[in-house]
Amino acid sequence: MQIECKGRNVPVTEDLREHVRKRFAKIERQVKGGVLEVHLSEEANPRIPERFVVEITLHMKGCTLRAHDSARDLRHAINLCEEELGRQVKRRKEVRRHRREAHAMGGLGQRLGQLT
Repeated sequence: MQIECKGRNVPVTEDLREHVRKRFAKIERQVKGGVLEVHLSEEANPRIPERFVVEITLHMKGCTLRAHDSARDLRHAINLCEEELGRQVKRRKEVRRHRREAHAMGGLGQRLGQLT
């Protein structure tokens, strides 16, 4: 999976890129051939308590998943987004599996109906 990190008002260091790679390793194992875009930003307004905003877009075959979160710490915002995106990937895989099973069972039901 290709991971692209971009920052606005936030320097994207190699340490930060490594943190993103580690957090998204599980999703990378589940999704083959996807492109993950990570947009990191810091709000300039000091009155906003959760200044760091992370927006993640995962382009997969057949669909695009998005997660957005903010926190007081940039790494915490990345972790929150990873959890949200992980839930979405899991739900997407379950939907595909159920559709595949229903399709297989539908064909089996028709064949059994013809036999009786």
